[in-house]
Amino acid sequence: MNPCLCSHIVIPEAQRRILARLAQFGDEMQEAWDVPRELSLPGLAESLGVVRSALHIPLSSMEEEGLITTRTAHVIGGGSRRRTVVHITETGRQALSDNVPKSATRRGRSHGPLPDKSVLHGRDEASEDLAAMLTGGTSVLLSGLPGVGKSSLAREVTEHIINSGWTVRWASCSIDTDASAIGEMWLGESLSDTSSIAASAASQRTLLVIDEAQELHSRHSVGVAQLIEHVISRDSTILVVVRSPSPFGVPEGLSEIILDGLESQHAISILPSDLDEKEALTVAEKLAGHPLALHLWSPGETLPERVEAVQEFVESTVMRRLSEGGMSTLDELCLSPTPLEIEELFDESGTLELDEAAILRWMGTITEPHHLIRNVRRGSWPPDEVKSMHSKAAGLWATRDGARARRIQGHHMINAGEMDADWMSENIGDIANQDSAAAAVVLEQAVEISDSEPVREAAADLALDRGEVSIAENHISELRPGASSKMRSARVARMRGDTETALELESSAMSEMAPDERAKATISTLVRLHDDRLPGRVPESLSSELILLADSIDLSGLPESQRAAGNLSIELVRHSIALDSGDLAEAARARTLIESSIGEDDNAIALLDLRSSLSSLTEGSTSPEAINAARKAIESCEGIYRIRLIHVTLESMDKYPDWLVEAHSSIIEFRLRDDLPMQRRLCAQRWYWRGVLEPSNRLSHWNEAVSRFRMAECSSAANQLISKIAREI
Repeated sequence: MNPCLCSHIVIPEAQRRILARLAQFGDEMQEAWDVPRELSLPGLAESLGVVRSALHIPLSSMEEEGLITTRTAHVIGGGSRRRTVVHITETGRQALSDNVPKSATRRGRSHGPLPDKSVLHGRDEASEDLAAMLTGGTSVLLSGLPGVGKSSLAREVTEHIINSGWTVRWASCSIDTDASAIGEMWLGESLSDTSSIAASAASQRTLLVIDEAQELHSRHSVGVAQLIEHVISRDSTILVVVRSPSPFGVPEGLSEIILDGLESQHAISILPSDLDEKEALTVAEKLAGHPLALHLWSPGETLPERVEAVQEFVESTVMRRLSEGGMSTLDELCLSPTPLEIEELFDESGTLELDEAAILRWMGTITEPHHLIRNVRRGSWPPDEVKSMHSKAAGLWATRDGARARRIQGHHMINAGEMDADWMSENIGDIANQDSAAAAVVLEQAVEISDSEPVREAAADLALDRGEVSIAENHISELRPGASSKMRSARVARMRGDTETALELESSAMSEMAPDERAKATISTLVRLHDDRLPGRVPESLSSELILLADSIDLSGLPESQRAAGNLSIELVRHSIALDSGDLAEAARARTLIESSIGEDDNAIALLDLRSSLSSLTEGSTSPEAINAARKAIESCEGIYRIRLIHVTLESMDKYPDWLVEAHSSIIEFRLRDDLPMQRRLCAQRWYWRGVLEPSNRLSHWNEAVSRFRMAECSSAANQLISKIAREI
């Protein structure tokens, strides 16, 4: 076809939508080996909101006119089999350009995993009304049956809102999502305090979205409900999308809108265009205008007798048409606690069949069955068969390495009734290090089916590490009385700011401990007390208390292999106190002992020497030589020691040079572990310094620092910072 004739062609609306979708991808895709799923027939049908068979006629006509070409190619994340993909031609691009009205430039912004936009049928009025409510300041809980189109409507609404100049922050939930994960999707950084998340995310002309809220595990739904309350209290607008019933009801301040199926005249637009109108209306009525059910229906299939029987239709018709391979892959996906990459499947043979049947929902390259189908399929399994399936899956995942494999294996073991306390103790740390929210879910599930003391202890410890005091308290109350239970209760008291009770519990626990355990516990207390303050010199009163405590520690009860490490911790505290008090002889003595323990090339020695040089003042100021040495040291190292070097350098200055501010910005993304006390304290200090260096966000950063100090059991530091915040206000 001659490109110059394109301007004379008026393209039908169905073809224009197809071309507009294809035009979002460059010409380089026509020769690419790996092609995005959006260019495959199932992906194209999904984005256009129609059944796949509805594409046959317009695609055939467009290919004859030279507007598109088709070929087979490997689809990214779609398994090993090649699929038919569609590309727009240069002629097609010109025809689209001549037929598409010029639209206004998008002015708003979006953050988070915003789904791809799809064509929505019959929801124009609902979309406009909902957008008007939200931009008018009304927060909404959008609920309805699975597959009725809640997320698609929410996505359409956000498009209107973004185009009106608003900012949209989107979060999608899964079983492992907690309030912190929602904050990270909204903001791009991890916060633990729900009030800090709300303060940072909420602002004028901003819509916050929480999608798929029904997927939240009960372990995390309370925290998410608290986050929603904080957002509402700040007069911010939020849209919560949830399948009925909501895991937290209808939070106060939200108006509930229940989404029903489409009216028949709109529902038929999802079906093939060559279908007889009378038959199409019958299909739409029988399936109650349910969008997913309409996508799943194929011409000639039996329809339910009652409009309420969508689930019956899925079970009796959709499932039965699947091949053995399709059903095997579907079962594996339904059994999984989380969406999977196709490459993660042990049986991917049915992937293409499931995708072409509109059974899968995709999030990038990971997939899962639509929740309606997943729920129906899970409900059809006999209890004994479910346990057998989980047992088999646990064995398969046991053959793979990594924390994600352990998280999924743990889920299958628990549901197979094969919970192993030793396995849990051995692996929960790795799971938590990658995703503590996922580890919390695994432990909560394990506790529900087991009364194992070690599992309960692990659940309490993880809750304490995450700063979830009430949850930790509940687990501790179920533990046997004894020293370990009292030490955990002492942690709870410290996190609540009740220092007196914490000391009483800790003292009582230590009196019951063996000498080696008592020595280790006392050393931990010494280090924590030293760190329980805002950055700066150790106050004299605290110095005296720390020296007395250090002198009282008896290391003779420790095994020889642990004695050196215990002594090293004590000498590091003594060295810090000596520098702050100006006792250079004591500092030199402690440094010698430290060096003999860890060697002269260790980063810790460099940190000690840098701190010594920075603490030596020349005419009341840190010497330029010391500052230059600090800069070189910071530029030459990474990770934990880089963070600590930067903090030490910041402590030594009243004014902060640009290079040091930039250096601190560079360590913000470095992940610190919740399960290590020193790193929890370091994280709190990092948030403190962010508040110092970023005045415009000082209050929200310091609120997060307060939360982090409490998580690190540094109640004195938290209280000191609260006083500073009060003065700022």
